[in-house]
Amino acid sequence: MSLSTKYNPQETEDKWYSYWLEKRFFHSEPDEREPYTIVIPPPNVTGVLHMGHMLNNTIQDVLIRKARMQGKNACWVPGTDHASIATEAKVVAMLKEQGINKKDLSREEFLKYAWEWKEKYGGIILEQLKKLGASCDWDRTRFTMEEDLSDAVIDSFIHLYKKGLIYRGYRMVNWDPQGKTSISDEEVIRKEVNSKLYYIKYFVSQKDGKTIDGQLDTQTLDFGLRTSDYLTIATTRPETIMADAAIFVNPNDERFKHLVGKKVLIPLINREIEVMTDEYVDMEFGTGCLKVTPAHDTNDYELGLKYNLTPFLDILDDDAKLNEKAEILVGEDRFVARKKIAKMLEEAGNLEKVEDYKSQVGFSERTDAVIEPKVSLQWFVKMKEFAQPALDDVVNGEVNLIPNKFENTYRHWMENVRDWNISRQLWWGQRIPAWYLPDGTYVIAKTQEEAFEEAKLKDPALQPSDLKQDEDVMDTWFSSWLWPISVFDGFQNPDNKDFNYYYPTNDLVTAPEILFFWVARMIMAGREFTGKKPFTNVYLTGIVRDKLGRKMSKSLGNSPDPIGLIEKYGADGVRVGMLMSSPAGNDLMFDEAYCEQGRNFASKVWNAFRLVKGWETDANLGNPNEQAIAWFESRFSEALVEIEHNFKQYRLSEALMATYKLVWDDFCAWYLEMVKPAYQQPVDAATKAATVNFFEQILKLLHPFMPFITEELYHDELFGQRAEMDCCIVADYPVVGAVNDCLLKEAELVKGLVSEIRNVRNTRQISPKEALELSIKSNSEVNYNNWLNIVYKLANVSKADFVSDKIVGAASFMVGKDEFFIPLSQNVDADAEKERLTKELAYLQGFLKSVDAKLSNERFVQNAKPEIIENERNKKADAESKIEIIKESLAAL
Repeated sequence: MSLSTKYNPQETEDKWYSYWLEKRFFHSEPDEREPYTIVIPPPNVTGVLHMGHMLNNTIQDVLIRKARMQGKNACWVPGTDHASIATEAKVVAMLKEQGINKKDLSREEFLKYAWEWKEKYGGIILEQLKKLGASCDWDRTRFTMEEDLSDAVIDSFIHLYKKGLIYRGYRMVNWDPQGKTSISDEEVIRKEVNSKLYYIKYFVSQKDGKTIDGQLDTQTLDFGLRTSDYLTIATTRPETIMADAAIFVNPNDERFKHLVGKKVLIPLINREIEVMTDEYVDMEFGTGCLKVTPAHDTNDYELGLKYNLTPFLDILDDDAKLNEKAEILVGEDRFVARKKIAKMLEEAGNLEKVEDYKSQVGFSERTDAVIEPKVSLQWFVKMKEFAQPALDDVVNGEVNLIPNKFENTYRHWMENVRDWNISRQLWWGQRIPAWYLPDGTYVIAKTQEEAFEEAKLKDPALQPSDLKQDEDVMDTWFSSWLWPISVFDGFQNPDNKDFNYYYPTNDLVTAPEILFFWVARMIMAGREFTGKKPFTNVYLTGIVRDKLGRKMSKSLGNSPDPIGLIEKYGADGVRVGMLMSSPAGNDLMFDEAYCEQGRNFASKVWNAFRLVKGWETDANLGNPNEQAIAWFESRFSEALVEIEHNFKQYRLSEALMATYKLVWDDFCAWYLEMVKPAYQQPVDAATKAATVNFFEQILKLLHPFMPFITEELYHDELFGQRAEMDCCIVADYPVVGAVNDCLLKEAELVKGLVSEIRNVRNTRQISPKEALELSIKSNSEVNYNNWLNIVYKLANVSKADFVSDKIVGAASFMVGKDEFFIPLSQNVDADAEKERLTKELAYLQGFLKSVDAKLSNERFVQNAKPEIIENERNKKADAESKIEIIKESLAAL
């Protein structure tokens, strides 16, 4: 077939992806091969592809394709997460557009709409991943709310409840007033906002104040900060003062010791609260006085528990409007109430001042509503028992976090773990299997029938209709922590063939921000329910940021459309662009120029292939390129060693760059230039065969990074007729061959020689067409005779001879220890040459000084590896040799 002059990704991507699917190359079944398994971090069913997905799934696909080519039974399980909060919000919004209010629907009616929405929109992101080239086993696609996976979630709840690890109780939670549900900590986004700091006076109660004839002596009230008659607190939330339970000061604060134990009045409602002490209070922050509102602040809640300040007054309803417990402004939204209360405080003489203030406020990731700390009756999992085995797995190296800098963060989380709130006030999700009796007690059972049988043991007179199931559903993470187990049906059927073959999985690729919320919990679930770890390696990607370092977001408008990038640069170009600078655990500063570089790389490969394909072969010609062929064969193996090392260290960016340099620099810029025939001249058969073989190996090496262009070229007629299953996707990955270190070192010197000759041409403005003569004064063991044909060709040298003395008046330079001279038609400028050599001498003397400093450092010599010390000694000897040669050259001038 003829190759077009330019590579067109649109013509190849759909063609080959469809072919791979048709031939079921992505599908895996247990067999005698070594399994290699990845489970995809299930994207939200509401999601569309963003740059974070692009990076994460590119990395997974590179790993899975490489394993497949290395003969492993590669299985990449895709799927989506039901995303309770996000999906319910989408469905509620859809219903609102249709004029339907969720409150007017029964649970069953709402879920019918939710399933319809999921079926219509839920597969979008998986289809988009196919455009990227993701080679998932689509036959194994799972969804966290399909029947088997939901059964696993409910069974795990019952299992843990029976072990005493799940309980129901009042705790402080993150409340989303718009979604009307509690949410997990990782779903809370902290933002810095401009707010106000209100300084409010709490007057001493009449019975604890200074009195005259039984009356409060208002004349003695001193309105300064340190008076004995009132305390001033600073708060950003005056709308919560009606829920105050106490005022706290530091026990070491002399300013307020005389007021400790006294009562002060909450402004506007005049309810008494006590002045108490705790060292938690920072004397230097604000006024040194802290109002404690246990029902509306996480830290206040802890103080409330510590000092038993019950009952905790919750003055906000689920919509974040003031309720009747507030006594004033009942029914007002919290932010409206804030403004009104500030005015009322001022009118009552309780507002001392107001200052501008920047504060960190939590927002719901899903609805963008300001989070309300709220004491709520919820279901919780006791986490301390789970934490230690999950910590041990990481500490003992059973599970590797890559990079390992995250181990300390992980340890901190595990050692300070809190109980997990797993109930959500939603309808979309797995419903909590708790069934309430009329007296408020409950039983835990999978079905109503099972619950009824258990409930009858408590009250034989019960009827099935007397039981009411808990309205809440379980946290989405409570289903996804089972993901590596449940996708292989390991919870319901632990002895099945798939589970025993694919589990534990090999690698997990995910984001550091869910290291605790998902990764740690999967390790916990693995140990609890299977007795095994769920995976061995956790590759933690960085955050994709723009080139200014900002996190990509819709609001900033700095997040490009991934599908648009693929259409513009091709999937291979985008994949290379994403990996160009994405070392594990470090943020990626994305610039579209990287994708352009990726596209250019694809074009380079395409054009190099067209060049080789265009060579005519003459079977009668001898092979003049044995040295070049031997060099590249050795260089390919040397590069492959480096690439494999980087893969083993999960340094995929470095593995790509090593591959990129091998192809662009070594193969295209050097090898092809060494061996290509003269214009319109044929090439010998041996060179053509070797080059075609090299190209096939390069395509295999590139395939995990650039699957589409490599598959297209792999099927070119240049390689002969392929069988229908002979595809690059399942071709044998290259293996390391012999590495001739001596040959490689000589090649680097020869490349340096060619570059120096070209530099002489440039500096003296000699035409590239003008052939030059070269004299070589060899001071090393390099056999330049083996390389002269290459030097003649690449540097346009007409002849070369070997000399024992320096040639006066010639342009000279050094490569390694060897000296080279190019006689020129006009004399060399002695002063200019002296200046050049003097600069080179100064550089080498400085370099030698730094090497000597290292070698004279006892700590370095004692602690460094022997090969490093030997390398430094070689540098020293090399520098000393060059210095002597330059000194001789200067003397000759």
